[in-house]
Amino acid sequence: MRRSATCLALTVVLLPGVALAAEDYYREPINYETAKPDNAVSRLMARLDAGAKAAHDAEFGYLPWLLRELDVSTTSQTLVYSKTSLQRERISPRTPRALYFNDDVYVGYCQAGDVLELSAVDPKLGTVFYTVDQHDKTKALVQRQNDACLLCHGGSQTRNVPGHLVRSLFVDPQGQPIFSAGSHRIDHTSPLAKRWGGWYVTGTHGDQGHLGNLLVRTRRVEEPVDNRAGHNLTALGDRIDATRYLSPHSDLVALMVLEHQAEGHNLLTRAAFGTRQALHMQESLNREMKLPADHKWDSTAARLRGACDPLVKYLLFCDEAALTARIDGTSGFREEFAKGGPRDAKGRSLRDFDLERRLFRHPCSYLIYSPSFDALPAAAREYVYQRLYDVLTGKDESPAFKHLTGDDRRAVLEILRETKKGLPATWKAG
Repeated sequence: MRRSATCLALTVVLLPGVALAAEDYYREPINYETAKPDNAVSRLMARLDAGAKAAHDAEFGYLPWLLRELDVSTTSQTLVYSKTSLQRERISPRTPRALYFNDDVYVGYCQAGDVLELSAVDPKLGTVFYTVDQHDKTKALVQRQNDACLLCHGGSQTRNVPGHLVRSLFVDPQGQPIFSAGSHRIDHTSPLAKRWGGWYVTGTHGDQGHLGNLLVRTRRVEEPVDNRAGHNLTALGDRIDATRYLSPHSDLVALMVLEHQAEGHNLLTRAAFGTRQALHMQESLNREMKLPADHKWDSTAARLRGACDPLVKYLLFCDEAALTARIDGTSGFREEFAKGGPRDAKGRSLRDFDLERRLFRHPCSYLIYSPSFDALPAAAREYVYQRLYDVLTGKDESPAFKHLTGDDRRAVLEILRETKKGLPATWKAG
């Protein structure tokens, strides 16, 4: 069922080079609503249909079983207490919503919730949303969701693609957001001082301030807010009943990876959708104007650049917020995450953390190994590879990449040459 007319974005006739509206992913060539998903959750659904059994826990429902099936570690747990999601009536500072994630799936859990909330990164469809019924103890009923989730996760806040959204805002003692005080959309470019409003944060960060662990007791917020009592907490004490969660932590490093990854997935989807839509429009125009099928429009190349250049910059951590003190978490997420990626002959990995100057030691995102990157349309993948190669070899020294030292560029180039499958031949020969 499609969204009501009052929720639909205004659609206009588009010429080549004009950005498409959010709702265009419902149509050719994306067909978001009707295309068959292929992701971690859809494959789990297929296993259930084939007879696999789910385990229901008396306290947490299907959550422990689901995390095992999807290979999601409890060290990734983060806790958000703002009432800003599907089961907002279950969420409060005493009963925050727990989020768990790995490289391609996210799981949301609320105490006494009716459902578990899932989002899976689908190489063809971007983010696909699901729920698991927590009440049926005889069968894990996994259902795909569109309308309710896409109201927040399918418009301008997620780059006009089905995607993820991490926000920071001021919250009162009941968990109600104080929208009049503003809201920040968070990724790795956001200053720490703006992050984690409405989230619990466990970890140490020196004298760097943030908005985590904060409750605002007046409707008028005067900035800067004094949040010293919420800084450098390594345990949540009596703020929550930790026995009601799979972990007592809301790990600081996990939060930072979550923020980077969520926006990275959005930009991968934007690059894929934008390229597919541009090529589809070019094919249609060639057909309408009786031009050769391989005729290329300058506007198609411009749209491809517009879709892919933001991804290139994000993969290379352009405009990343600098750290001024050592960051550390509490759950063991840092150590576990770093073990997950391929390493070159020198033992280097794109999952190695820095946490003193920046998030990662080698400034190229591990999302370059993801199925979503490999599934980019060939034109987009070739463009991104060429732009990355030009930057890493020093051919492109434009101001956007001035944060990359010669050592940074050389290390990333060497790591990718040894560990990334499918690199163009020019990367190996250079």
